[in-house]
Amino acid sequence: MERDIKIGLALSGGGARGVAHLGVLQALEDNGIEASVFSGASAGAIASCMYAAGKSPKEILALVKKASLFKLITMTMPYSGLTKLSYLRSVLEEQIAEDDFSVLKKEVHIAISNLNTGDLEIKNSGPLFDVIVASSSIPLVFQPVEIEGQTYVDGGLLDNMPVEPLIGKADIILGVNVMPHLNVEKKAIKSMFGIAQRCFDLSILANTRPSISKCDLLIEPADVQAYSIFQLGRYQELFDIGYKAMEAQIPQLQQLIKQKKELISTPKA
Repeated sequence: MERDIKIGLALSGGGARGVAHLGVLQALEDNGIEASVFSGASAGAIASCMYAAGKSPKEILALVKKASLFKLITMTMPYSGLTKLSYLRSVLEEQIAEDDFSVLKKEVHIAISNLNTGDLEIKNSGPLFDVIVASSSIPLVFQPVEIEGQTYVDGGLLDNMPVEPLIGKADIILGVNVMPHLNVEKKAIKSMFGIAQRCFDLSILANTRPSISKCDLLIEPADVQAYSIFQLGRYQELFDIGYKAMEAQIPQLQQLIKQKKELISTPKA
């Protein structure tokens, strides 16, 4: 008996660039392809959970468009002036029925980094909102989040595209990396900010490479390079970039699905 091919989707972190994930999800829907299990870090965690909660890519995009930098962050003093993701948590409370992984309609695994132990942790059960906020808390920008006495920050610090949780749970693993490895021009790394940004990007790339090698298909929208991870305001452009990148890979994904079905349906000797 032929069974459905289970597709796993690993969505990377990338700040504002994560809006491209919504375009990827829309392109999959428009081609009748459904992912059933997700993993994500930072922006990828937000997109995964909102989608798994039943929101369409365009509904999530509309919510993102309503946010502004001033809504997203709230200045507070406990962590030496680091900002707090209060608005993100309020959106999660409004849009997701209950603060628990069990209300999600699809299986989701979220990466968070434990500052106390130095370990990457993957959460897929229990309270949900603090885990999403922790996974989105970029170090030295947003406040860490305390969960059960431990201090957590962005999952992307240790694994920006967590593929490992999908192994054994999906027949095909599709990775979407919005922090791709691209060359930059000399002028982009002449200022202190430019050098810092490039070093940040390369550190993220280093922890993403092991996950890339585990994907059956990788989507890396090169055009996101033109957008800062804090560039809140270019939502539709980023959505379209993600859509076009996924649309270009649909034939290859369909071929993978066909091959996997043939492999599964072939009787064993």
